[in-house]
Amino acid sequence: MSATVRLTMAQALVRYLAALRIDAPEGTVPLFGGCFAIFGHGNVAGMGEALYRHRADLPTYRAHNEQGMALAAIAYAKAHMRRRMMAVSTSIGPGATNLLTAAALAHVNRLPVLLLPGDVFVSRAPDPVLQQLEDFGDGSVSVNDAFKPLSRYFDRIVYPEQLLTALPRAIRVLTDPAQCGPVTLALPQDVQTMAYDFPASFFAPAVVRIRAAVPPADEVDEACALLRGARKPLLVAGGGVLYGRATEALRRFAERHGIPVAETQAGKSALAFDHPLQLGSIGVTGSPAANALAVEADVVVAVGTRLQDFTTGSRTLFAGARVLSLNVNGFDAIKGGGVALTGDAGAGLDALSERLHGWRADPGWEEQGRTAGREWRARVEALTAPRTPAGSALPDYADVIGAVQRSAPDSATRDVVVCAAGTLPAELHKLWRTATPGGYHMEYGYSCMGYEIAGGLGVKMARPDADVVVMVGDGSYLMMNSEIATSVMLDKKLIVVVLDNRGYACINRLQQSVGGPSFNNMLDDSAPPVDFALHARSLGAAAENVTSVAELEAALGRARAAAGTYVVCIRTDPVRTTEDGGCWWEVAVPEVSDRAQVRDARAAYEEALQQQRMA
Repeated sequence: MSATVRLTMAQALVRYLAALRIDAPEGTVPLFGGCFAIFGHGNVAGMGEALYRHRADLPTYRAHNEQGMALAAIAYAKAHMRRRMMAVSTSIGPGATNLLTAAALAHVNRLPVLLLPGDVFVSRAPDPVLQQLEDFGDGSVSVNDAFKPLSRYFDRIVYPEQLLTALPRAIRVLTDPAQCGPVTLALPQDVQTMAYDFPASFFAPAVVRIRAAVPPADEVDEACALLRGARKPLLVAGGGVLYGRATEALRRFAERHGIPVAETQAGKSALAFDHPLQLGSIGVTGSPAANALAVEADVVVAVGTRLQDFTTGSRTLFAGARVLSLNVNGFDAIKGGGVALTGDAGAGLDALSERLHGWRADPGWEEQGRTAGREWRARVEALTAPRTPAGSALPDYADVIGAVQRSAPDSATRDVVVCAAGTLPAELHKLWRTATPGGYHMEYGYSCMGYEIAGGLGVKMARPDADVVVMVGDGSYLMMNSEIATSVMLDKKLIVVVLDNRGYACINRLQQSVGGPSFNNMLDDSAPPVDFALHARSLGAAAENVTSVAELEAALGRARAAAGTYVVCIRTDPVRTTEDGGCWWEVAVPEVSDRAQVRDARAAYEEALQQQRMA
């Protein structure tokens, strides 16, 4: 008879997670870096006891907000290029539903996180329990059913032995490059405490393998035929280049075949900022170099990108080009109406390059790309150089970005900048310079305000030797800032730069661009100013407010030298942004309005729609 070990469901779950390993550059390491947990009556008795029992093998981290800790867990996985991850445990009710935004964010961004929300009693004996949602038409429903469309895999564990099938399935999804995303295992609080005689072999240490999928030969043939007929190809690097650890394959392919490279938000840092074939950012937040070549390109090679509307200019930017989409996920590979090449980014690029031996893009096109990239890099230097604002003008985001990068001579290789929503993603996409894969950490698939500080915590936990610089607007800071306290508590130093433009300036500009008046976005003069430094100090961080770029640089020097989390706040211009680059983005405008500005915007909108390629 096979050996067994009697454990509660929660004990078995934690023991299984703690035993998993994965190969990494530094050797074989735990697949799970730990478990974030905020305890409540739905998880403290079962999961709480199990996590305490295995705390040496699977560390438990207490946070201050369930959404925040899930965002930190997601950022941890992103910083590890999806090779390592974390679990997240909550109580039932609001503890569980606070994870929903994070689940959606992980799903959109194809990032792994294991969500373990508590659930109501399977026995139903004490129904309705505290925090239980009752569905008048379905007695089996709990709030955790809301995770079903937000999860790549969902299961509710109603018998302890169900872990024997549910956990391997969950790990398979979490580590599958094509299916990667959030997994939710709903854990009823009574079942967490039930015991079962599990096979001892179930807990034997196992090394998880992530396989690079080689694209099919017939797809490689079709892709090569398309490229051999191209004179002006353009490479668009997405997040899949980073997650597939294909940055060197991308560089080799670009150099060998003379193809300029542009980067999406998720793909930025796939190629060093100063590489001669680097054009910079693409799309709505794109550089003039990348967007100009995108308009002229006859073939766009999209590598590891979802081809989101910000990348394609709502399907207008590549309207004159054929699209070759190399993606490990077939769902993404067929986007753009072009040729699909289904496979790992590195394996796909190498297979293409081998078959394209001797072929290069038109020499004039390659030189056009090199010239455009060189001119754009010089322009970035000028935009972020020290300057004295005229009169009482406030500094803009370019001024602040330049100050951050000047504050450390090795910032292009040592810093990881973290951001998520508002105007900052556009400015950073254009202006941030990094030479290190992963040195640019942007959550822009879901563009989730409040990700920034929590995400920075996760990045620091994944990359403790890096200087993690969180750049965040005042609006996002006020939405979620509690993980500053967590960073202090866990001794995970962040440098947080708050750009205070007194409101939601990004949406305010968008509102006006479609003909609307400035309404419900900016704080008027009657609203009291927020002392962000004072607030950050109350959470345990060192902090200061500054009033000029020169003061900011000096403060950043103190922040870099400090032992713990340091917050610096500066007032910034709510109107002025980098005008260079960009392209059209579809935002629907009212068809009828009593405002002439809206009617004019609608006319321009209808004209722009004619440029969309729907196939």
